Amino acid sequence: MTDPVRIRPVAETDWDGIAALEAGAYTPLGLTEGPAALRAKAAVSPGTCFVLHTGHRLAGYLLALPYPAFRYPGLAEEEEPAATARTAGGNLHLHDLVIAPGLRRRGMAQRLLTRLGATARSAGYRRISLVAVGDSQRFWSARGFAAHPGIVAPGSYGAGAVYMSKRVPMAPLEVS
Repeated sequence: MTDPVRIRPVAETDWDGIAALEAGAYTPLGLTEGPAALRAKAAVSPGTCFVLHTGHRLAGYLLALPYPAFRYPGLAEEEEPAATARTAGGNLHLHDLVIAPGLRRRGMAQRLLTRLGATARSAGYRRISLVAVGDSQRFWSARGFAAHPGIVAPGSYGAGAVYMSKRVPMAPLEVS
């Protein structure tokens, strides 16, 4: 029997697990931010940040915040919530998505992305952007994100980092 998968907003008790997943995924790339920067980004838009659980295990997380199109938050920097939200212009930036190593390639990331798309649509966002790191551009392209070369400053998100975006998916058609 498989454990049920649940997605819910980030809670205070999730931060140790989020920090551990983030460090495991990004330390090898030299891109770890640390708990304070992650918390600050989530505080900008708690309604667009989620954790994914399988049973009682934290299996992954997603942090997204309003951010101006064709710009991106600095790593390890805390964001100013009011200024960031005010200048976003309909763009939601998917800052971070991590799935626990033993649970990858099981559709968990897609579940978080589906939730983010629905949340973005209902909140009126028009685009979702991200910075693809660690050779993940192919993964994001397969999910509809288009690359915009030359946006990410060399060295800011590691070698080969690429800014990508896509339109927020339209609401599913209702069949009557």
